[in-house]
Amino acid sequence: MARVRRNRSFKLANVYDRRSREIPFNAEVAEVEVDNPLALDPGEKIIAVRSIRSDPLGRLHAHHQIDEAQYRGGRAFQDDWERAERGPQAMDPTREYVDGARTREPVTESQRQAQAVLRLNRIERELGTDGAALVHDVLVLGLTMDEIGQRRAVRTQRWIDYFARRFRECLDRLALIYGFATETGRLRAGQRR
Repeated sequence: MARVRRNRSFKLANVYDRRSREIPFNAEVAEVEVDNPLALDPGEKIIAVRSIRSDPLGRLHAHHQIDEAQYRGGRAFQDDWERAERGPQAMDPTREYVDGARTREPVTESQRQAQAVLRLNRIERELGTDGAALVHDVLVLGLTMDEIGQRRAVRTQRWIDYFARRFRECLDRLALIYGFATETGRLRAGQRR
């Protein structure tokens, strides 16, 4: 029996490509660089695919309409909003019971929630009523600038451009408040939340 010849054009680099090749018909995705969860050395990065279909902030970042500091500031706002929205939490039954003595956590969840509420109050003061409402509409409700214009009964392109410009100004302010940018507008080196 004759030996089957193998295709020599196979590249070893494709073996470690973990990106999906089959994407649903109506998907909106963007490639993003993330930390490698299987890395042996700290700081290794891989390219992953992220859905931006219902994520206005992710879409703006993927299309390079906002910078990294603005993106991180927006994500920090969303994190604080989720944390503040949770409300009081019940006791965790999965934690180990030790003779009625509860170990004290350095920062409890209720303290984190209170800190998030305080930051949100500060943000509302600094952005003003209109800016805070705009940020809430985009980052929490996931509305586009066109939908915001429709909600406010202004549908012209001039108003949509104004909302987009005002939203970027608010993201600049969020980046400053959360410490992802300085007054000069540059991302702080190595800054993580």
